[in-house]
Amino acid sequence: MPVIHASEARTHEIHGARFVSYATPLTGSKELCAWRGEIPAGTKAPVHTVNREEIFLLLVGELLVTLDGSTERIRAGDTVIVNPGTAFSVENPTDHTALSWVTTSIGLEAVLADGTRITPPWAN
Repeated sequence: MPVIHASEARTHEIHGARFVSYATPLTGSKELCAWRGEIPAGTKAPVHTVNREEIFLLLVGELLVTLDGSTERIRAGDTVIVNPGTAFSVENPTDHTALSWVTTSIGLEAVLADGTRITPPWAN
């Protein structure tokens, strides 16, 4: 069984947030990817859709999450299920960094509202 120590996790930054990847094909995962998201105070991620289901668990803080135009405030312990094709965005309106844990299947791709495709290295 592969063990990924915190010191071995790979960090990526995009749109003002940091993604710390643990489970990926590079670390031995065959089907799933998992990462910790760090969303600094004041960060607003752009609206995007994903091609894979994503499970988003908020570990610390609170966020505004928008799914297909409907916004809801979530707090630590809340989970959001983002289905494929759903327009999704996250905003941290607080003055503290929020921490999340995200799990999805290998092959995740995000498409921004302007049509730009992103293949996140932490999910492939």
